[in-house]
Amino acid sequence: MSIFEYNGSALVAMVGKNCFAIASDRRLGVQLQTIATDFQRIYKIHDKLFIGLSGLATDTQTLHQRLVFRHKLYELREERDMKPETFASLVSAILYEKRFGPYLCQPVIAGLGDDDKPFICTMDSIGAKELAKDFVVSGTASESLYGACEAMFKPDMGPEELFETISQALLSSVDRDCLSGWGGHVYVVTPTEVTERILKGRMD
Repeated sequence: MSIFEYNGSALVAMVGKNCFAIASDRRLGVQLQTIATDFQRIYKIHDKLFIGLSGLATDTQTLHQRLVFRHKLYELREERDMKPETFASLVSAILYEKRFGPYLCQPVIAGLGDDDKPFICTMDSIGAKELAKDFVVSGTASESLYGACEAMFKPDMGPEELFETISQALLSSVDRDCLSGWGGHVYVVTPTEVTERILKGRMD
């Protein structure tokens, strides 16, 4: 078993019309043993920027703390919020800095940039970015997430349709992966509001 699969995870971000959604499962396990069923994988950087971290849970928490620290320094110096593209480059640089003993996590970054244009990207554990215009996935359930998202995604969805699509994709995908699941956590972000919802899924 890969160390990335040790705790299990499922993460997906999807683009809509001037909005985006980011969703994760809630299971924290140690291989096949479930430890917690309310684990947080998605973190808010500011109102229009979120990061999801899949992989080894201890490293995801450490990396999140470093990112919050760096973003606060940026805010103090620049007196503005960081753009999603800038934040993605920061995450990439932090990961690449530790490339010989990397943080064992794979981030998914989603945000609204200039003119409320949605931006999503993911990267590997040493910071190689992969940009997308539709959706990005990460975690142990990524293979089934790719299939579900390919089938369900359509461009220019509104916030409610986007929520429905990403939720169905997540719930159907984690049922095909025994290391992730136990409900879901979904954020839908528009230029004016952030909606957070908890999904109930199969509890096995």
